[in-house]
Amino acid sequence: MEIQTKTMGTVQIDEKQILNFPYGLFGFEDFHKFVIIEAEYEPFLWLQSLDEKSLAFIIVDPFLIVNDYEVDIDDKTLSEIGIDSPADVVVFAIVTIPADGGPVTANLQGPLVINRKNNTALQVILSDSKWNTKYNIIKSLKSKESK
Repeated sequence: MEIQTKTMGTVQIDEKQILNFPYGLFGFEDFHKFVIIEAEYEPFLWLQSLDEKSLAFIIVDPFLIVNDYEVDIDDKTLSEIGIDSPADVVVFAIVTIPADGGPVTANLQGPLVINRKNNTALQVILSDSKWNTKYNIIKSLKSKESK
């Protein structure tokens, strides 16, 4: 299936790649169908809306950035997207790249949680105050390299 993207024009995807966010994303509740596409720079990916081609987010695996990242989500919330086992879970964080040249950050407080078995997903808000919405990715990666 061909889709139109924000940054790469027309790309070919398999329908099995389509993710359903029944509640949308925070601030984008009307958009439910997305697909993850490879980005030009690893380890980043694109979360491209299928409902609106100009809507796309850069995402990253938060465990690549933070060694001790924990996603503590109650079972009731996980059951909303059919998760029975931790092995079914894939987690991503939305990345912000400010136009003013400020720090590149990841939203670790509001991760995307995907059920890899049924491609249903949601964005959750973690209650642990250790994580915030503006986690400095570059600073974190540099400190990991120096260890």
